[in-house]
Amino acid sequence: MNSISVIGRIRVEPASGLLPVFTSRLSCGFPSPAEDLIEEMSSLDDIAVANPPATYLVRSGGDSMIDAGIWPNDVIVVDRSKKAVNRSIVVAIHEGEFVCKRLVIAGDVVLLCPENTSYSPIVIADKESLIIWGVCTFNLHRLCPV
Repeated sequence: MNSISVIGRIRVEPASGLLPVFTSRLSCGFPSPAEDLIEEMSSLDDIAVANPPATYLVRSGGDSMIDAGIWPNDVIVVDRSKKAVNRSIVVAIHEGEFVCKRLVIAGDVVLLCPENTSYSPIVIADKESLIIWGVCTFNLHRLCPV
């Protein structure tokens, strides 16, 4: 199971930590003179948060979503105002616990699917009992040790 914990809601206040946004895509091959391409200054809120009052940060737990790039202890941006559609990665409440899974709707069948072949999908027998708490929109994943 991939349980998660809610860290808290996004603060709604002016951005204090502006970061440079580059005009071109980052090359993962040969280096480029990126400093010449700075277009504007922005904050992570501007990039990752569409609706601040409905946006929460949650910390992932477990490894059931690793093939979707969500690892244990990642911070996921969840928008509670977005409508979940087929194939959305969602935070749902299943058997009283928060879980992060991919929502799969195939006709009358609704599944909460892990993104790790070691786990099985959760078949939702009673669609009316399924609570989609929010839609995952971004994932903050640490790339290097602190």
